Amino acid sequence: MIDVIRAGLLTSVQDLGRHGYRHLGVSSGGALDALSLEIGNRIVGNKPDAAGIEVTFGPTVLRFKHATRVAITGVDFGATLDDRPVYSWWSLPVRAGQELTLRAAKRGMRCYVAIAGGIDVLPMLGSRSTDLGSGFGGLGGRALRDGDRLPVGVPQPHKGIAFSAEEPAFGVKAPVWCKFVLVDEPVRRGRHAPTLAWAVPIRVRRGPEYASFTDEAQRAFWDQEWTITPNSNRMGFRLAGATLERREKHDLLSHAVLPGTIQVPPNGQPIVLMGDAQSTGGYPKIGAVIKADLWKLAQVRLNGGVRFVETSVEEARHALAEERQYVAQVETAIAMHEERIGR
Repeated sequence: MIDVIRAGLLTSVQDLGRHGYRHLGVSSGGALDALSLEIGNRIVGNKPDAAGIEVTFGPTVLRFKHATRVAITGVDFGATLDDRPVYSWWSLPVRAGQELTLRAAKRGMRCYVAIAGGIDVLPMLGSRSTDLGSGFGGLGGRALRDGDRLPVGVPQPHKGIAFSAEEPAFGVKAPVWCKFVLVDEPVRRGRHAPTLAWAVPIRVRRGPEYASFTDEAQRAFWDQEWTITPNSNRMGFRLAGATLERREKHDLLSHAVLPGTIQVPPNGQPIVLMGDAQSTGGYPKIGAVIKADLWKLAQVRLNGGVRFVETSVEEARHALAEERQYVAQVETAIAMHEERIGR
C-alpha cells in the first residue's frame, strides 16, 4: 500500500487511457503526458500502460509501506525521499516507511510517479484511469485526498535484477534533452518577435472547417501567441488571444471529436480538447494538435503561452516515429544497464 499523506491540488490515478468506447460517449482519459508515464513505467519494470500517479502542481507527499522501486517523470517538482533530493527520470529504490515529497512544479504542470507493480485499483472498461467528469475509475472516480491508501500490484516476475528494491538507482535521458522535441518552424513576421520567445511551439494540422474562417483569423491562428487561461482542465485548454471570426455563421451538426481537436466557440477563443474531452461537439474545428505534441502541450502552465506551427501529415507521422525511436533507445539503455549489473 501507499499512504497519501498530502494529496495536493489535483492528483489522480492514471494509465494510458480507456480506449474503444468513444462511440458510447466515454472519453479516453489517461495521463495527459502519456510519454512521461510510459517511460516511468518502463524504468521500474512495469508494462508501459500500468497505472501510476499523475500529480498536477503539487505539493504531494506519499509514504511507502513496503520496499519497492519508483520513478518520477515529467517536469521537476523538487522531489525528496526522506528529505534527500532525488532526480526525475531515475529509477529509485525505496525502503519501507520512506516518504516521497513532491514540492511544486518548477516549470510545467505535471509529474508522474510510477511504482513497481503499478497502482492496483479496480479496472473499469479496461482501464484504471480516473474519469473525473463521469466519476468512475481510479480511486472512487475522484482526485486523491489526504489519508487515501493506494494498493500496489505485484511486480512482473520475469523482469531483471535492475528493478529489484535492493539495486542502486539508474536514470535515462529525459525527452526535453533530445533533438526530436525540437520544432522546425518558419520565421514569423520577418523575424521572431521577442514576445514569442517564451511560447511553446505546438504542431497542428488544419481542421475540416479551417476554410470557413476569415483570412485575418487564419493568419492570427498561426501568428498569434495564445495564452492558456486558468479556466482550463483535463477536458480542454481554453486559449486567449485574437478573436477568430468565421465567414459562415451557420451552426454545425454535432460531430466526433478527439483529444487534440481545436474548436472555436462563438466567442472566437479556441479550445484545445485534452484527454478527458467529450466524444462529440458542435463547434467548428480550425485545427488539430498532432499526437506527438500532445504531451508537450499538457506540460504548459496556466497563463503560459503556445504558438501553432502548421505541419504536414508526413511530418506528423515522422514526429511520432521519432518519439517511438526515443522509447526504443530507453529500452536499449535499460537492457545495457541490466547486463552491466548482472555480470
